Amino acid sequence: MEDMETKKVWSLGVNPTPDNNDYYITYGFGYSKFMHTSNGILQELKVFIPKEDSVKVQLLHLENKLAKRKEVKLVYSVKPVLDEDEIKSNGYIKLKYNSNSNLVTLQNQIKEEKNRTIMYISCSEKIYSYTGNKDSFVGNGTIKNPEGIRKIELDKENSLGKNEMVVIETRINLEALESKDIVITLGADTNFLNLQDTAYKYTNVNNAISEYEQNKKHWSNLLTNIKVETPVESMNILLNGWLLYQTLCSRMFARSGYYQSGGAFGFRDQLQDCIALKYISPEILKKQIIKHSEHQFIEGDVEHWWHEETSRGIRTKFSDDLLWLPYMVAEYIKFTGDSKILEEWASYVKGDILPEEIDERYDFYPKTEEKETVYMHCIRAIEKSFSFGENGLPKIGSGDWNDGFSSVGSKGKGESVWLGFFQYTVLERFIEILEIYGKNIEDKNILQERIEKYKKVMENLKKHLNSNGWDGRWYKRAFMDDGNVLRKYTK
Repeated sequence: MEDMETKKVWSLGVNPTPDNNDYYITYGFGYSKFMHTSNGILQELKVFIPKEDSVKVQLLHLENKLAKRKEVKLVYSVKPVLDEDEIKSNGYIKLKYNSNSNLVTLQNQIKEEKNRTIMYISCSEKIYSYTGNKDSFVGNGTIKNPEGIRKIELDKENSLGKNEMVVIETRINLEALESKDIVITLGADTNFLNLQDTAYKYTNVNNAISEYEQNKKHWSNLLTNIKVETPVESMNILLNGWLLYQTLCSRMFARSGYYQSGGAFGFRDQLQDCIALKYISPEILKKQIIKHSEHQFIEGDVEHWWHEETSRGIRTKFSDDLLWLPYMVAEYIKFTGDSKILEEWASYVKGDILPEEIDERYDFYPKTEEKETVYMHCIRAIEKSFSFGENGLPKIGSGDWNDGFSSVGSKGKGESVWLGFFQYTVLERFIEILEIYGKNIEDKNILQERIEKYKKVMENLKKHLNSNGWDGRWYKRAFMDDGNVLRKYTK
């Protein structure tokens, strides 16, 4: 932001160009708020994502505290990344400015036209000028002190073929003691008409304010269903909302984290994340179960991870992934009493079976027209897991929840003690489901045979876990392809 009279420049947040005045930052459920005063102007910036729309709304309140008119230049900049990383998309992004809609749009030109995401920026105030060229904006300065902010107006250059950076500029006039609200939106869509409607909706200040209040209320209602009290106040703060909020925003919505930031769904990952969410919304767990059912192959194994937008994912020989489906179905039914989930229908994905010498394959796996109930998806998963080695324990394949064990059983002989315990637990839980609800879903004779078969597998697991899996002091961890044992060693 620049004061047009004094030419002083500062940023609304602590980066990139802070001044010496204090900055106050508040993080709440569903929003962030930044407060600052500079050159006699109070600034309050509220940032949030609406519940239903793919757009970042930035609601800026400016208040002139002085008894004289103020004019300020407001500059907003974004480094667009419309590929896996900024290096791949740099120079290939085409910028357009639509003056009628007051929209700046960007598309990656090396993507097929039908698959191009349209990124956009809009403002409740008229965009005075813009540029897509980072080099022309920064000039001989730095990102903290760019030459472009001192220019009369930006050069309106396209970003195509340039080191792109989208910068828009608008001018704000504040009469003495006047207040004003401004909205800047940053969003994405695959359809121009849809994004135009969304931008129009949220650059209406009243709509943005209303959505902000509704958004806060939604998150508060969702996250305060339970309350935990411990003697440690810091623990109370974490447990009462913030950990659930992190799980929802980071793991479920963004599929991102400090250790994993690819935007993909992990078959076991997001199902595990849902365990905690059942306390605030069992419906989230139910929807996730159905979604993951649709990423199971008809043979019973599942995609280790996938990108929903492209239907591309990775088929592996991980031995535990598939078992998380029946485990979570049992968890959901036990918690809610809602057995109807067993009768929900879901498709499969299809693809070539992995040959013996291949552990994984990243590919396009389309959905099948064939659908079966979640119950049958669970049955296929359980049946597929029945692959046992010479020690009577389940084969580990290319990993068993511990991805670091990818070479333990890659040749097809290694066995997992941990997986034996997990498989036993899954069977124990699912046999209970079969005995209570199976008669409403499956033929009586087939059902009884299935129950007896699963009980027999449990008996064998129990025997082998407590003999071959036990070394006299500790349970072993796994048997490797060459027969070596992974175990806990103590001095």
